[in-house]
This record gives sequence, C-alpha cells and structure tokens, in this order.
Amino acid sequence: MPAPKREAGHPLALGEITGARLRNAVYALLEMPGLDGALDTVRLAVIVLASRTPSETGEVVIRTGELGRWIGLSASRTASSVVPGLRRSGMVEVETEPGEFGQDDALRCRVLPMWKARGVVGHPLHLTKIELATLLRLMEAVMAPGWTHRDGRVTPAGLLGQRTGRGAATDRLALLLLVLEARETGRVRLCGGRVSQRYGRPAATLARLLGCSLSRAERVLARLEDAELVKRPRKRTVSGLQQEARLVVPAVAAAHGSHRVDAGSGGRQAGSGGSDRGVGDLAGTAWPGSGSLPSEKPQVNGVRKRCGSDAGDLANTADLHTDHPHLGTAVSSPAVSRGFSGEGRDGIGRRPERACAREDRAVDGEEAAAGSASSVAEDGPLRGEKPKEFPGEGCGGRHAAGALAGEWPKVGGSVKAQRQRRVTLPADLGLRVALGPVAGLWQRLSGWQQEQVEAAAEAELYRLAGLLERADAAPRLLAGRLTDRLAETGGEALVKRPYPWLIRRGLVQRQACTDRRCDDGIRLDTGGECGNCGNVIHIRRARRAKAVAEIERELPGLSDRERRRVLEERLRERAAIEAENQVRRREQARAEQARRDAARAAAQEQAELERAAAAAADVVRQALPCEDCGLQRSGGLCEACGFRHRTEAAIAEAGLIAATWSADLTDPGNVAVVTADVRAALERDIAAARADYLHALDPADQEADPVGTAAALAYGALHAVQEALPEYRRCALAMLGRTEEAEAEARRAYKAEQGRPWFRHNPAGADAVAAATKAAAAARERTAEYLLAARLEQLREQTEARSEAVAPASWTDRLPGLASCLLDGEAAGVVIA
Repeated sequence: MPAPKREAGHPLALGEITGARLRNAVYALLEMPGLDGALDTVRLAVIVLASRTPSETGEVVIRTGELGRWIGLSASRTASSVVPGLRRSGMVEVETEPGEFGQDDALRCRVLPMWKARGVVGHPLHLTKIELATLLRLMEAVMAPGWTHRDGRVTPAGLLGQRTGRGAATDRLALLLLVLEARETGRVRLCGGRVSQRYGRPAATLARLLGCSLSRAERVLARLEDAELVKRPRKRTVSGLQQEARLVVPAVAAAHGSHRVDAGSGGRQAGSGGSDRGVGDLAGTAWPGSGSLPSEKPQVNGVRKRCGSDAGDLANTADLHTDHPHLGTAVSSPAVSRGFSGEGRDGIGRRPERACAREDRAVDGEEAAAGSASSVAEDGPLRGEKPKEFPGEGCGGRHAAGALAGEWPKVGGSVKAQRQRRVTLPADLGLRVALGPVAGLWQRLSGWQQEQVEAAAEAELYRLAGLLERADAAPRLLAGRLTDRLAETGGEALVKRPYPWLIRRGLVQRQACTDRRCDDGIRLDTGGECGNCGNVIHIRRARRAKAVAEIERELPGLSDRERRRVLEERLRERAAIEAENQVRRREQARAEQARRDAARAAAQEQAELERAAAAAADVVRQALPCEDCGLQRSGGLCEACGFRHRTEAAIAEAGLIAATWSADLTDPGNVAVVTADVRAALERDIAAARADYLHALDPADQEADPVGTAAALAYGALHAVQEALPEYRRCALAMLGRTEEAEAEARRAYKAEQGRPWFRHNPAGADAVAAATKAAAAARERTAEYLLAARLEQLREQTEARSEAVAPASWTDRLPGLASCLLDGEAAGVVIA
C-alpha cells in the first residue's frame, strides 16, 4: 500500500505535545479495569466511540453497522458480540433503539471514563475540542471505512479501512498504537530489557502495547508487514552482518516529510557519507548512535509486563564492534573522527562523551543492561592493549560492567541498586490526575526523588480524602493546588529546583486560619472563599480600629509617629494576651480530651460487661427446655413448636380475612362459622402437605431423628398456610371492591377524571374514557384495601374481647405426640388418613 503524500496538517503528523496527550488518553482507556481481558473488538470499539464523542454533549449516536465498519466486523456480529461486550465492561453506557427486526440498530453511547473526566484538570481523558478533532482525524487516517457523500464527494478509506474479517480489529488497534508510538522518522521506540530470541524486540514491543503473547504479536506484525504498513529493517554493519532490528511505520515518516525513514535493506553502508550526527556514516562502527541508544522517553505503555521469555536476543541488544586491524594505523580522517574506539580524539587523549550514556536506563521496571559500552577508561590505554580485561570496565566504573549478565557494577565494594527515573507519570490514575500539571517537573526528577514525590502525593491525597466527603475529588483538588502554585511561580520554566519546590511548596497545604479545610483562603470542600479567614481579617481590622479610637480619645495631642508607636505597643500587648488565652484554651482542650477519652474507655468497658452478661444469659436461655413439648436445650421453644405457633396465627389471620366479606361482623356466631370453615379447609391442605413430606422423608431418617422429622412436618404445615394466605387476601379485596362503598368511590373518581380541563372538550372520547376508567379502578382498589384493614381491626378487637371463649379444636392438639407416632409406621399412616 503506497504511503500518503506529504501535505500540511496531515492526520498522521502529530505534534509532540498533541501526540503525547492522545497517546496518554488512548492508554488510559486501554488500562481501565473494565477492558482488562476484554476482546480486541471491544477495546477498539471503546476507542472509536471516544474519538467520535462530541465535546459539547459527551454522547455519541452511531448505528450498529457503522460501528462495525470502523472495527472491521459485520453489523450482526457487532450487535451480537461487541455491544454486549461494551455493556459488560462497564466502560460504555449504551442505549439502543431497536430496528425493524428488534436488533440494536441505533446506539446512543457514553464513554463513562471520558464523561467522568469532564472538567477534571490534568486528567489524561480530559481532552479539548481540538484534541478530540485531532484524534478523530487520526482514527480516520488509520481505519476509516470510507464514505460517499450526498453531493458526490468520496472520502477515501484509511490505511486499514478495507481490512475486515478475522483479526481486523487487532490489526487496526496495533497500527493505531504503533502510529502513536512512532517518531517523525517513522521509527517506533522498542522496549528494553531481555526479550525472546525467537521473536525479537519488535514483536516484544507490540506484545507490550497490545498486552498479548509474543506469538500473537508476531502474527499481527506479519500481517501488517504484508500490507506494507510496517517494516522491520535490520541495521547493516561494515562486515555485512545484519544487526539490531527496527520497527518503522512508513506512513508516519511520509506524513512528516522525513527523508530519513529506514529502508528495507537495513541502513547505509560504510563510507556512504553523511549521517544524523554530521560526522560520517556510523552504521558500521561501534558508536552507540541513534540506532542503539534508547529514547529519552521510555515505552509509554510501561504497565504491560508481557515481554516474552528471559532469554536475551544478543543481536538485538548490543551493537557489533568494528574489527580492529592487526597493525596499528594512524586514523586522521576528520570525516570519521570520534567514530570508534582506537582513534585519536583531537589530541587530548580522552573520550568526548560517555559512550554508555542513557544505556543503564530500565524500561517497564526491568533492569535493562547497557547495549554497547565504551571500552576506553578515562585515562587508561586502548582496549587492544588489554585484551584480557573485560571491556565493560570503562566509563569511569559507572556504567553496567555486567551488561550481558543483567548486573550492576560494584561501587565501593558493594552492589548498589540504582533507582530508575521514569519519564511518564505513575500508573495510578489518582496520582496521574494530581501530578498532571507538573508533568514537566516530574521528568526532571531523579529516580529517588520521583519515589519521594510519589509518596508525598499519596499521603496528601489520603489526607484530603479524609477531609472531604467525596474521596474521588482529592486528585482534582491537588491538581488545582499545583496549578495555582505554578501560576504564582511563573511557570515550570522558573522552577530551578523541582524536588524542593514540589515537597516544600507545591504539595503543602497553606492554612490561612485554624480551619483544617482552608488552603490559601479557599475552602477545600466547597471551592469558595474561606469564611473563617474573612472573620479573622474582620476581627483584626475591628480591633485595630478600636485601638486607634481609644488612642485618639485618651491621647489627642500625639504626633503621627507617636500615635503609631503607641498603637503598635497596644497591639503587641493584646497579641500577647491572646497568646496566653490560646495556651490556656489548649490546656483546657487537652484536659477535656483526656476526660472524654476516659469516659469513652469506661463506656467501652461497660459495653464489654453488658455483652458478656448477654452472652451468659443467652447460654442460660439456650439450656431451657421447650415450654410446649418439653424438649431439652431448645431455648424455651423448639423449632417445631415455633412453626406450630406461626401456623396457628396464620390460620387465624386467614379466617379473619375471609370473614371480612363473607360474614356479618356484628354476629359473633356467623364470624365463628366462617373461621371454622377456613380452618377446616386449611387443615386439609396441611394434611396433604404432611403426607407429601412423609412420603419424601426416608423412614430410616424418621426413626433416627424424630425431632428433626417433627420440625420438618411443622414447617410443611406453615408453608401450606402461607401459600394459601395471599389467595384469601386477593379474594377478600376482589369482593370488597364490589361493595357499595367501593362502587361509589369509583363513580366519583370516574366523574372527577372526566372533568379534567384537558378532557372538557371531548369527555366521551377514547382518551377521556380510558383515563377515567383507570382512575376508577385505582379508587376501587384503594377503597377495598381500606375496608379490609378497617374490618380486620374490628374483628381483632372483637376477638380480644371474647378471650374467654374456647377456641375450636385444631390439628395442633395432636402434634405433641407426633414424635412417638412417627416411630410406628402404622400409626403414622392412621394420622395421614
């Protein structure tokens, strides 16, 4: 596929700042917990929706088929796989409008992390309108499906716009990440550390970016390379050997108009003249130049740890050194000066620059060995004069002598682990938001200083979360504080010493009054001015004005100087008195706090004693026998008897509910007949339930555990009554809804609804009749519920008044002897019958 032509404002020609912002935003989306382990189709769909999100509304409306075209899938596959995956991830809020066949046709999506980041200063997902437009243009250049406009114009497809089917989403996501990581020359920064010799460093880099295995990353790279979207040239040495591999995106280099894009043959030959350094062609020398030195910015996706096996790929980690001639020859050509060890260095006999500079930097937390190190010591001989000495002894003893072994040099007789400096902000989202305004200062810190600043920021966030009601607002407040401190200083460029400034000024809260929520006169919880600070200033001004008035009244003839002196003396006296009062109040507060602590300790001790007494009483209660059947250690009431009591109460409630509509409430005999009929019907249900339970129980279990069997049968009886109780209530409501009171209330509601102002023009219309009918039904139901509650209350009062009446015999009279009856199968059959 041919590379795009160079043109002004090409989507793939991102600036350094804009590219960093978009790269951080994409990685922030991919590193969200909801996308951990999600399919590449879902991850790419989230990025597509984020790029198409308008900055004004925060919601994007897109058809299912159009979303599928962006990620390379069909509309049906998108509706059945991608849309449910978006919902399960919790990253996107999806509202659908069904199409002709009930499918998810139109989608109204809101990317929740971007929605929550709106207005949050320093958040990586808080993108401006211009940045969102740039991200959309970049997505269109990489994977747009292409359109034909109504006026006949045609928008061409992106680099992978025609790629569909299996693996299309993975290829598009991989190309997008490689474009974001590519420099102006098209080269992608490769990961550091040891990688698998089988796959090489380009595949390991893509595996880290995608968070996948090395084999899968190799297949993705192969597909992109077949499509001529990426290249993996190898650097060629003077001897003709293929050295370290590179990863190049030609489209990015063409968009920037770069003439230094790596060719597929693998670099320039020796003696071709001209290089990036202007000192000749160094591709065939041991100079650790642009091909071997890592970038000042490490791999952005530093949190991904999958980088293959630990077997080192020597061809991809160290530059091959130029072969020295057997005889010493004078090297005086200025075109190749400083090209390799062994030549003269402008007559001063020292190396111009530490060759291992920046090569002891680790990537992704791993200790990456130096790729190529100079073998010339500060004042020592050349390497050829000490062939037995390990070549890593140079660089003043400061570089990694055990580069190939992954070890650090010994300093002062011990191995000293060096903390690695990170260019990107910490991976924690809260810290990234809080430290976003000082990202430039963070890059200027050393590894140890970054650790200290990170710990101080975490402590301040924890403290702010304790002061505020919303803990998620602490990162935003700390970012606002750092922004204000930078504005006071004049910007990052005027901060000469970043570490002291961050520790002592940027991260420190400055209370202007005694309120803990005050920071430079601003309330942390509300964001407004601190009222306590205003009160303090007002009180001080009032005291000063009062002192001036007293001096004018007492000493009217003083000069301005004398008046000022007397005023200052009196103010100092009052300040000393206030200091003494404050000390006294502090002592009183300490005493009061000690008293409260003593009272709290006494209350805790009393609570412990009460809990111990309650536990002892519970032990005693558990040892009591059952009051009904006499079962030992049943807490006063065994399980079976408890079920029987609840069953009896439910039967009585069912009888009263049936009597509310079928009996004359003023006639106790009529009420008793109805309740007796209900009891008889429920006892038949109970007998059937007991028979089912006995049939389900094993006879051996019945004989081994008669108490448990009795409890099971009692529970079956309770369950049968509880199932019948809602039906009695429903029947009672239906019958009470037909009473004269309910009908009258329904008629009044029907007329009132028809008399509404919006139905006066057509009270007999379909809408008016439907609304009136609904209102009448609701009124009838409310009246029935009221009548049921009132009549139940009346029946309960009558039952309590007739407490001396003898309750009818019930099936519970036969239950105390159930355990003994169960031991005899014939007796049990009689009970069931």
